[in-house]
Amino acid sequence: MRRSTLTWIILGGFAALCLVAVLLFVAMAMLADGDNLMTGGGDRIAVIPIEGVIDDGMAKSVNRHLKQYGEDSRVKAIILRVDSPGGGVSASQEIYREVKRVKEEKKKTIIVSMASVAASGGYYIACPADKIFANQGTVTGSIGVIAEWVNYKELAEWAKVKPVVFKSGEFKDTGSPTRDLTDREKEYFQKMIDELYAQFVGAVTEGRKGKGTQGNELDEVKVRGLADGRVYTGESAVKNGLVDEIGNYEDAVKATAKLVGIKGEPQLVTPPKPKEGFSLLDLFFGSTKINDFSPSQLPKQLLDMDTSVKFKYQWK
Repeated sequence: MRRSTLTWIILGGFAALCLVAVLLFVAMAMLADGDNLMTGGGDRIAVIPIEGVIDDGMAKSVNRHLKQYGEDSRVKAIILRVDSPGGGVSASQEIYREVKRVKEEKKKTIIVSMASVAASGGYYIACPADKIFANQGTVTGSIGVIAEWVNYKELAEWAKVKPVVFKSGEFKDTGSPTRDLTDREKEYFQKMIDELYAQFVGAVTEGRKGKGTQGNELDEVKVRGLADGRVYTGESAVKNGLVDEIGNYEDAVKATAKLVGIKGEPQLVTPPKPKEGFSLLDLFFGSTKINDFSPSQLPKQLLDMDTSVKFKYQWK
């Protein structure tokens, strides 16, 4: 009887502990999904940070916040705080299209505030904005495309490793890390680069149409003249029509508030910061990665290294 009672006490305690963990998890999720739950009503400005190399994960996160704020009637404007050298072509285009959609369909004012770097893909996503601010020393521009991968042909020959490939067409293994490109493959890749470059130029031309200081309005010819991969300081970017105004983050906030008619100190909202470190919930939900890595796996990780061709809007 005592053993049975003790068993029920243990099970009841475990159930209560699980319930508390679930309630904590739900509360944290609600706070993460709604950063405005603890704030009052009124007009506000959303600030979305875009920091680091732009990849698919970043695009998914940024677009989720753009969608969230785009549908919030209290948010009158969105500031993109960009500090990025760019990244993947497709990932940059994902954000670019969502910025355009929120601006055009949701009628949100979009302002970009450039930090230290907003180059290549970092500039690409800024193009649809209503206004772009940069510091005098901000590094921006780098309008262009780069494709790169690792070729270990000579290393394989040295190690007496001979690749064997069966393929269905001439270009199926183009970019193979174990051989040199043929002339036809180089031509094939260059055509892809030119197409992606034209898409970048088109985005800048469309986004900057009618903007910039008088006499600096950009057309496709002028954009192509600036789009040779070089970077510009914020000061030069303003002179060339790539950026609208010199100003820091606070200048951008004040200008945005004035632009949408918010008087006084604007109420700013930002996405929740990603969870860092190890939490109590990790014990219950198994999200800890403490034992996921073993030094013995290193050789396999090196052999599994991704050597695929990557097309990037990225300043190198």
